[in-house]
Amino acid sequence: MDLSILPHRLTVCKVPGVGAVDVSASFYFIGRTDEEISLVCRTEDVPGSAAEREDGWRAFRIVGTLDFSLTGILARLSGILAESSIGIFAVSTFNTDYFLVKEENLDRAKTALEEAGYRFV
Repeated sequence: MDLSILPHRLTVCKVPGVGAVDVSASFYFIGRTDEEISLVCRTEDVPGSAAEREDGWRAFRIVGTLDFSLTGILARLSGILAESSIGIFAVSTFNTDYFLVKEENLDRAKTALEEAGYRFV
């Protein structure tokens, strides 16, 4: 399975409403539940109204489109990183999965995944 590393720094934050999100931005992910609205976006695109924020994330993308019948992909990736004491923040879209690691863990995460047989493109 091939992976890629997104070039930009990301922030995970809580926003008061979806109207605070710049939907013209090139990269963002919104998650809404009955308790909160979370936003993952480029650090430079964080809305000024963000209630809380956690900066310093980098993202890996699983390259290609994943079939919904596939199982255990994130479990395997997160297990490999957990063995190296690297936590993740996962985001899934219709096509694929992304997993974020803190920037200071990026190189260690890449090395651990390469040693487990993943290729980077």
